[in-house]
Amino acid sequence: MTAVVPDRPVGGRLVDQFEYGLDAPICLTWELTYACNLACVHCLSSSGRRDPRELSTAEAEAVVDELQRMQVFYVNVGGGEPTVRPDFWHLLDYAVGHDVGVKFSTNGVKLTRERAAQLAATDYVDVQISLDGATAEVNDRVRGTGSFATAVRALENLAEAGMEDFKVSVVVTRENVSQLDAFRALTDRYGAQLRITRLRPSGRGADVWDQLHPTQAQQRELYSWLLANGDRVLTGDSFFHLSAYGEALPGLNLCGAGRVVCLIDPVGDVYACPFAIHEQFLAGNVRGEGGFQRVWQQSDLFRELRSPQTGGACTRCAHFDACRGGCMAAKFFTGLPLDGPDPECVQGYGETALAARDAALATPRSSLDHSHTGPVRGQPTLLGMPALPPARACDESPLAGVPLT
Repeated sequence: MTAVVPDRPVGGRLVDQFEYGLDAPICLTWELTYACNLACVHCLSSSGRRDPRELSTAEAEAVVDELQRMQVFYVNVGGGEPTVRPDFWHLLDYAVGHDVGVKFSTNGVKLTRERAAQLAATDYVDVQISLDGATAEVNDRVRGTGSFATAVRALENLAEAGMEDFKVSVVVTRENVSQLDAFRALTDRYGAQLRITRLRPSGRGADVWDQLHPTQAQQRELYSWLLANGDRVLTGDSFFHLSAYGEALPGLNLCGAGRVVCLIDPVGDVYACPFAIHEQFLAGNVRGEGGFQRVWQQSDLFRELRSPQTGGACTRCAHFDACRGGCMAAKFFTGLPLDGPDPECVQGYGETALAARDAALATPRSSLDHSHTGPVRGQPTLLGMPALPPARACDESPLAGVPLT
């Protein structure tokens, strides 16, 4: 049955209008490839090996053309590691040349001095270097040996090239939450800006969420730090569940899945949320009739998400207007109902819900896993790519199946 979306209200709070969806996403995440030279323990897309079905250069260009027609002003490009895709730099130039700005996340493996200079001279491009520790000891436990040095080298190259407004992107864990001031000092050193995001239990993150997600005491510490530093730190609205402590944090306190955000994965599948790569949140594919626009504007899943949500038991909570029940992906992948509390609910309702789960039922997991199958995790970062094409698409090379001509 197709959900009927009521008319968007006129006037009132912007967040109330966003609940009914927009004609085009405000924030579109596009993972260009699952290939990656690292094997981060919390990777939400379980990246590592390239999927041989990923969109071709021509298909990716067609998506950019469509985004231009829809007036999507910029996309968040990620992966995997997007820069190991041979046509990445071409696609970046193609997007910018078609009025679609690019913000891409990278571990820095390909950001040489020459590439940094190229980026510094290009308009409508923003770069985010991923770091999950302000020291090599903390970072490399999560991202792999040598990854801190690789990221710092990229930061040095961008700063030397005069790149402006580049970012350092940090996933907050119980191991690095005490380093927030150190992250600020590190970004200040290179003239960058700090961006912090929430750890979600999706992809490989589901395996380590219990060990890495911040404790209740650390959540409170993070909230206080954001109140004091939020005007100088980007969060991507990922900590809106913390607003239930009292004073609302800056940003949109709303789950925007299928309403104002979505994800295109490397093979063209469109998901409601970058953190919910699972069959239940698959809305369609850009290769289908009508392309991305048809999926965004007409898919049954997105229409359902844009219908009024009940909020379930959370509507009886005095803090519901502040946190709206929290993150859909965090609830789903911890086995909690979507109309229940966030597993990290700061009022403690999430802990109660987690304790009440049926122990006999397995928590949902995506059927997609592109993780390296060999002993890659924790090994030194690979700074080069194979010179010869791999023999089979299932080989360990992140460029498996890509013609290297």
